Amino acid sequence: MQFRRYKPFASAIGLVLGLLCAVEAAKVNKHKPWIETTYHGIVTENDDKVLLDPPLIALDKDAPLRYAGEICGFRIHGQNVPFEAVVLDKSTGEGVIRAKDKLDCELQKEHTFTIQAYDCGEGPDGANMKKSHKANVHIQVNDVNEYSPVFKEKSYKATVIEGKKYDSILKVEAVDADCSFQYSQICSYEIVTPDVPFSVDKDGNIKNTEKLNYSKERMYKLTVTAYDCGKNRASEDVLVKINIKPTCKPSWQGFNKRIEYEPGTGSLALFPSMRLETCEEPITSIQATIELETSHIGKGCDRDTYSEKSLHKLCGASGNTVELLPTPSSATNWTVGLPTDNGHDSDQVFEFNGTQAIKIPEGVVSTSLKEPFTVSVWMRHGPGAREKETILCNSDKTDMNRHHYSFYVHNCRLILLLRQDPTEAESYKPAEFHWKLDQVCDKEWHHYVLNIEFPSVTLFVDGVTFEPFLVTEDYPLHASKLDTQLTVGACWQGGSAHMAQFFRGNLAGLMIRTGKLDNKKVIDCLYTCKEGLDVQLPEEVSNTVKVQFNPNQSSLTLEGDDIESFEKVMQHISYLNSRQFPTPGIRHLRISTTVKCFNEETCISVPDSEGYVMVLQPEEPKISLSGIDHFARGALDFESSEGVTLFPELRIVSTITREVEPETETEGEDDPTVQETVVSEEIMHNLDTCEVTVVGDDLDGEHESLEVDLTQVQQHGLEMSSSNVGMIITGVNTMANYEQVLHLIRYRNWHTEALFDRKFKLVCSELNGRYISNEFKVEVNVIHTVNPIEHANNAMVQPQFINPVHHASVDLSGHNLVNAHQASVVPSAATIVIVVCVSFLVFMIILGVFRIRAAHQRTMRDQENGKENEMDWDDSALTITVNPMETYEDQHSSEEEEEEEEEESEDGEEEDDITSAESESSEDEEGAEQEDQQGASRQQQLEWDDSTLTY
Repeated sequence: MQFRRYKPFASAIGLVLGLLCAVEAAKVNKHKPWIETTYHGIVTENDDKVLLDPPLIALDKDAPLRYAGEICGFRIHGQNVPFEAVVLDKSTGEGVIRAKDKLDCELQKEHTFTIQAYDCGEGPDGANMKKSHKANVHIQVNDVNEYSPVFKEKSYKATVIEGKKYDSILKVEAVDADCSFQYSQICSYEIVTPDVPFSVDKDGNIKNTEKLNYSKERMYKLTVTAYDCGKNRASEDVLVKINIKPTCKPSWQGFNKRIEYEPGTGSLALFPSMRLETCEEPITSIQATIELETSHIGKGCDRDTYSEKSLHKLCGASGNTVELLPTPSSATNWTVGLPTDNGHDSDQVFEFNGTQAIKIPEGVVSTSLKEPFTVSVWMRHGPGAREKETILCNSDKTDMNRHHYSFYVHNCRLILLLRQDPTEAESYKPAEFHWKLDQVCDKEWHHYVLNIEFPSVTLFVDGVTFEPFLVTEDYPLHASKLDTQLTVGACWQGGSAHMAQFFRGNLAGLMIRTGKLDNKKVIDCLYTCKEGLDVQLPEEVSNTVKVQFNPNQSSLTLEGDDIESFEKVMQHISYLNSRQFPTPGIRHLRISTTVKCFNEETCISVPDSEGYVMVLQPEEPKISLSGIDHFARGALDFESSEGVTLFPELRIVSTITREVEPETETEGEDDPTVQETVVSEEIMHNLDTCEVTVVGDDLDGEHESLEVDLTQVQQHGLEMSSSNVGMIITGVNTMANYEQVLHLIRYRNWHTEALFDRKFKLVCSELNGRYISNEFKVEVNVIHTVNPIEHANNAMVQPQFINPVHHASVDLSGHNLVNAHQASVVPSAATIVIVVCVSFLVFMIILGVFRIRAAHQRTMRDQENGKENEMDWDDSALTITVNPMETYEDQHSSEEEEEEEEEESEDGEEEDDITSAESESSEDEEGAEQEDQQGASRQQQLEWDDSTLTY
């Protein structure tokens, strides 16, 4: 019933709602289009298509109604926006944004504007169209690598100072017009010019890769290009000019690279005009080291090349000295087989290669060598095997291998083995002394002196004392009667009879002497070089510059803080060689300099300066021996206690020859007619050896000898040794003293019956054989006298014939003395002659009366001819006289004359046979006549007076 009551009211409400729906249905375009609020887009320049994120799409809820649900377009809001929006599909609302014209990133990289979509309205006329909200659009223009790099400058210039390395000399710079970072950046630069000492980095910095030299190149022209990050090369390369400016070089100025030293001129200033260029740098100290390289000369430098024994004597070493490695000679021949170094001007150096050794003959070194004694040696040794290398060894000669004392090298250590002789107390005693020294294996020459005074042993190396770092003990040797063998270069193994522990290296001057050699002056004298550096400090700078030498004066160091004083000291440095005949050749020089500034660091670098001293060849002396080279003496003279003096008038002269250029007043070319003059002048120097050698058979000690007064020899400061081949006088002394000693040498022969001549040779030398004299040969003949009445020893002394010769030797090749004597006078023949003479004595007296008349006639003829230099023969007692030195004047007679004169001589002999006796005057006349006849045909022949002999 209530429903019915409200029924009219409900009907009214429904009617109103129906009317409203009809009105709404009448409105067609009810919704606005919808788009995103923000869009981002990318577009490449030179292109018009824009890629949007999100895509441009407009939606409308009126869809799918026609017109009202379709999108008719997009509207862009903004000033001068170079884009437009285009609808691709009205029903879906899809659209695009595109550029109106070509974009240029270089002008504008980004664009921002708003966009709005609108639908088609209610009909084709677009009435009552609806618009969406405005959305923001951001579009970025992507760059295209369309531009190449361009350098900011058309060319670049820079100037640098030679001798320096720069981090950056100059910077080149290029730009790129592209808008993007990728294409607008320069990624690299490149030097196009090849083979130039420069480089460029990615930022365009150019630097030199090495120190530049003005004298080599004064200006460099470089072509440089650039690349952007897109690898586009610069449109045009750029030219870079780099000028090199000469710089002040810190160095020593005024230094001659070659310095010639003439022997005998004393000190020679090495740097008389030297100065230090510091390029105006403020300095606080200077240190310079001057080194003279002499290791290639002799045993490390130039020293006297006398024998080691002579050097010990010259240096004042007293005591008995034995040289174990002497120069090979007739008296010291045990070193003959050793290879020597012949390139050091007679500096006797022996080489041991690990297979060679020598035995010292018995008697050279006393077997009872007692302490104290000294061993000294020069040694050059390098790193070698780990085996023992023996320098000197005294071991058992047979049966056993015991080493009594030995000096050897082992693992670069120097070791002395010294076993004590048997004693009552069998206790340990020091036996091995070890020194560990760098000098042993540095391949350089060093001088070693070993003083042995048991149980103390002291070693001097180059004048510096070294104590052993290790001493081991051992029992003394057992008593034995075995002889010992002294060897050099290895050790003799008596049990197996072979050498072992061979040495590898060089040795020289090996000596053993009795007594200690601990005098420092003597040791320094043996070691000190004869050449080196010297400096005479001026008084005004002596306190401002410190000078320090090394031991052999081959290096000196200067320290100072004042350049001017330092330069004065350098100008007074000199080279000195005190040898009269120095070793010629090059000595290299090096100057090393360090300069410091106020900050105590090296501020400038002074390069090392190098040069050399050229020691010129000394004028070699010519040692000449002259005197009587051929003479005869009676047999009694040879048999007497005094003997015959071999060199009674010996003269020793030494000369040098110089070429003197003539002085010419004309200038220009040399006159070819002018010749150099050769001048010979006498000089004085020492000798160290004179050797007298027998030519032919050796001396027979049973009946002949060479003798000299030893007291006189020693008084002249010389020594003598002799053998069956001759005599050697040694010692460094003047030529005058050698002359006096050689005048004293005598030859004796106390059995002269079979002797007719003897020949000797004399040779003198200086500096261990560096300069040798001529061979002076002497021939002495024996004049035999046979007397039947008196004993031969009481016979009359015959005339002595002397042939003096000066500065020359006489050729006696045609002198047949030996044949003459052997054919005529032998002991058996003499006996026969005496018997025959006695038998015919009475007969000869009777016939002498008939000879008187003939004798008077020959006397008259002899007075008319006036013969000179005749020889008288006394045959009254049937005496046979040998005249080996008779000289005849006529050397041009023909063979026919010789035959005729020989026939006349035979006739004269027959006439002598038939005469019984003759007076003294007749004998003289006959002898003169015979000499006349023989003189025309024979020269230097033997003459026999056999007028009283019958065959």
